[in-house]
Amino acid sequence: MAERSTAAVDVADNSGDDPLTAKADKAATDGVAEAQKKAVTTAEATENKAGEPKSDEQPSITAPELHSGHKLARRYRLEECVTRLDGFSSWRAVDEKLRRAVGVHILPADHPRARSVLAAARSAALLGDPRFVQVLDAVEENDLVYVVHEWLPDSTELTALLAAGPMEPHDAYQLVSQVSQAMAAAHREGLSHLRLTPSAVLRSSTGQYRIRGLAVNAALRGISADRPQRTDTEAIGALLYAALTQRWPYDNDAYGLSGLPKGVGLLAPDQVRAGVHRGLSEIAMRALANDGATASRQEPPCTTPDELAKAVAAMPRIRPPEPVFPLPAPPEYQRTTYQQGTYGRPQPRPQITQPVVVPPPPLQSRAGKALKWAVSALLIAALGLGSWQIADRLLNQPKDPDTPQVTQPQTGEDEKDKPNGKPVAIVDAHDFDPEGDGAENPEQIKNAYDGDPNTSWPTMRYDGYSKFGRLKSGVGIVLDLGKAQQVAKVDVTFQGSTSVELRTAPEGASSQPDQPGGFATQASGHGTQVSLTPAKPVMTRYVLVWLTDLPAGGGGYKGQISDIKITS
Repeated sequence: MAERSTAAVDVADNSGDDPLTAKADKAATDGVAEAQKKAVTTAEATENKAGEPKSDEQPSITAPELHSGHKLARRYRLEECVTRLDGFSSWRAVDEKLRRAVGVHILPADHPRARSVLAAARSAALLGDPRFVQVLDAVEENDLVYVVHEWLPDSTELTALLAAGPMEPHDAYQLVSQVSQAMAAAHREGLSHLRLTPSAVLRSSTGQYRIRGLAVNAALRGISADRPQRTDTEAIGALLYAALTQRWPYDNDAYGLSGLPKGVGLLAPDQVRAGVHRGLSEIAMRALANDGATASRQEPPCTTPDELAKAVAAMPRIRPPEPVFPLPAPPEYQRTTYQQGTYGRPQPRPQITQPVVVPPPPLQSRAGKALKWAVSALLIAALGLGSWQIADRLLNQPKDPDTPQVTQPQTGEDEKDKPNGKPVAIVDAHDFDPEGDGAENPEQIKNAYDGDPNTSWPTMRYDGYSKFGRLKSGVGIVLDLGKAQQVAKVDVTFQGSTSVELRTAPEGASSQPDQPGGFATQASGHGTQVSLTPAKPVMTRYVLVWLTDLPAGGGGYKGQISDIKITS
């Protein structure tokens, strides 16, 4: 059951069918509420009245009769049905080829929404953004259409997190920051969600939020909107509102949360619950506003995820709470002799013990002393004989006064390992991103070692955390020296204080390692001008400049290398 709650798709959750904008403010005039009302009417007509078709409607679609153990494409084995609704079903399955759990949506090929589901899934698969649950396959086969997506059993739904209580300000800040940035990136590629509910947002064990059902959940339900950016923005505002108050921002109960009292309108989060962060409360109201009809106090409303992400980035950063360590238990109370009431009383005297006669050591007896003198005499005689023999050999050696003693200077490893400070030419270089998609702006890589401080090689931008958004341990540049050469120091110039490691390939390597562990770490540092000096010069052909922590920049975190110099 734990797997189902953390990885099942959000197409079966009927508790939140009311639109996100419904009844939020009667003064809303942007057309979103009307669009969503139309979309919800369509969804309700499909879900709740599937058995009552009108005369001008097509008969309801029956979901394919599938069962546990059924295989799709001789590869995906169905394990457990999560949802059966409106002619489609959702399953937890196993990819027997890659031996991993996956999720699968299945519907008949003649389903009226089969084409739109296929198109939405294929568009979402092309995005390739790790902040979204990835679509792995979208196929029409044997009168069936099925969409395969990632299954994340180690993640927790936002629904479960909110059931435990309101979030701390730092957690709510991370939620709205990461989700708004992810949706802004999706809309730049022409993709919208339109079904962004608490059960569509997952938090991994590392604190990274991921969004599932991009474009696909709306296509499965037949939901559309005239202003999709406004719809998704208001949905993010509703998620932040629920995270701050543990209440749904409308007068209906949804997703296990109680709604606001009827007839009071849209109250600000800090009016619903005491202690709510004022800045986050303002952000939530700006996202929930419609064409200025807002309860926010000063700032204008946010109508797109990009505007919302910029508003969150402009806030003073909310730091995580300090860890609370339990105080050590006080020592157990002990009574002293004075507290026991014995002060002034005669104390019992210690008993006098009779001295014990200790026998002398074995060599202190007469026989032992004689043996000791005999052994000493033998040792002295042996030492004298050996000294006489050594002196005799030295005196009898032939002497050649004409042969001078010449001391040859030692030239070898000691001379080889001494740094000489000569520059080492970089023959070639390329980006190194083995834990990601394999590309980190490769077209700009030469800017890192062209000798021009005005040009630089940037990494991709990462959101949420300076350590690459907790998606990977690092990225870097591999420098090819053409042949094995001595490396005594590598000077790296950054834009912004950056943490970096110097790693080298083995001396005899004919090709570079394909993983960071194949390089040996020689030195590390932090700053804008970093000199990486190994304990002793290293012979290698491939040098890896490995970035491990990035400075803030570009609305997230990004590293930039302006110059690299290698000396031997």
